[in-house]
Amino acid sequence: MSKNSYEGLVDKMTGLKKYECFVKDFESMIGESLDKCEDLSLSMVDIDNFMRVNEEYGYDVGDEVIISIAEHLKNNVDAKASIYRYAGDQFAILMPSTEKEKAFLIMEKIRETYSFNKETLNGKVNVTISAGISCFPHDGNRITEVIRKAEGALYRAKAGERNRVCLSREEKMVTKTSHYTYEQLKRLSELAKREGVGEAVLLREALDDLLKKYDY
Repeated sequence: MSKNSYEGLVDKMTGLKKYECFVKDFESMIGESLDKCEDLSLSMVDIDNFMRVNEEYGYDVGDEVIISIAEHLKNNVDAKASIYRYAGDQFAILMPSTEKEKAFLIMEKIRETYSFNKETLNGKVNVTISAGISCFPHDGNRITEVIRKAEGALYRAKAGERNRVCLSREEKMVTKTSHYTYEQLKRLSELAKREGVGEAVLLREALDDLLKKYDY
């Protein structure tokens, strides 16, 4: 890989690898996890009330927060872990050979020891982080499933008191009455067979994409 190609995969602000690397590395680590019969944990980390930080204290302070958290993550994960700037103020951490419970303890320590305090003209800035954790293969045998479980855990962490870490849990399926065309259902069935997954898995992926589109 050329120097320019490598630089294109690294986030300039934090020095962390970008989302594109996350997907490729995740696929590679899943293969290694299967070969070694070991767990692969994923943690999604998000800055609490980050939009308010930008709005009340300015984007320069927001950038300082992002850089601060990136450095804190680098200094507090195992050497075998990989950290990524997943999107905006969200980070992802892949932890090979790490059970979900151990990943929880690691992230709890990271959360508890993180501190950002800054005096500004608009007041004092205090920042906390939240995280959600899932694990391959226990939370699914597809990358999208494992990510969805981690994001679900992160959502619960932020929907509550924030400044906490939540583990993934068994998904509770809710039956909804929906109307689809015959052609849609036929194509869905064919796609599910081609991909070797259930139709419900594909529908959940589509719903996740829709929620992300509207940032919800």
